[in-house]
Amino acid sequence: MRYEEMTIEGRNAVLEAFRSGKTIDKLYVLKGCQDGPVNTILREARKQDTIVSFVAKERLDQMSETGKHQGVIASAAAYAYAEVEDILKIAEEKEEAPFLILLDNIEDPHNLGAIIRTANLAGAHGVIIPKRRAVGLTATVARASAGALNYTPVAKVTNLGATIDELKKRGLWFVCADMDGTTMYDLDLKGPIGLVIGSEGEGVSHLVREKCDLIASVPMKGDIDSLNASVAAGVLAYEIVRQRYR
Repeated sequence: MRYEEMTIEGRNAVLEAFRSGKTIDKLYVLKGCQDGPVNTILREARKQDTIVSFVAKERLDQMSETGKHQGVIASAAAYAYAEVEDILKIAEEKEEAPFLILLDNIEDPHNLGAIIRTANLAGAHGVIIPKRRAVGLTATVARASAGALNYTPVAKVTNLGATIDELKKRGLWFVCADMDGTTMYDLDLKGPIGLVIGSEGEGVSHLVREKCDLIASVPMKGDIDSLNASVAAGVLAYEIVRQRYR
């Protein structure tokens, strides 16, 4: 399956993309440019809560494929996002306890794609990512998922902590991965659960970690002290699978 990277350049093209309802992950605008057409685009971006970065002309020139960006480049999602409610509905239709994977600070598209692939194979009902400090559903992510993106919904939320609070009201509880946590084999990981994974460098942010009910670590016997984020997600996801089916 071939996925096209969606980069939209030029004022008219970007404005039309917003008005047609296309999902724009990020908008890059020439720093200091605030004429009428650009302000119109910025208003549309605010309506969609799109992340806007004001950058130097050199950055836009580097990003541009046409050389005709007119001070505006949009990065559109290669795949549509789901709503959190859609993910919960899938679990309900399958008559299964919800199993969600939430990602904090994952900025590597290959990691995100690999985690979506693992989520599908482990029977997770969906993946949740934050809008900021995270990679979106780019073509690279879609390719790395090896087709799993066609079957596993991904929701994008403004605030991961607030989403966890809302899901707790729906009966879910949360476990996050951290090398200082309790060994995963000593934890009860059954029931409606959200697995929270952070990046290798920063891990799960302090605010999100505080909202988790349990902290799980993966036993390691080697000479280095951390796993790749997608590998950690896979190991913990399959411990959840093991406990669900034993």
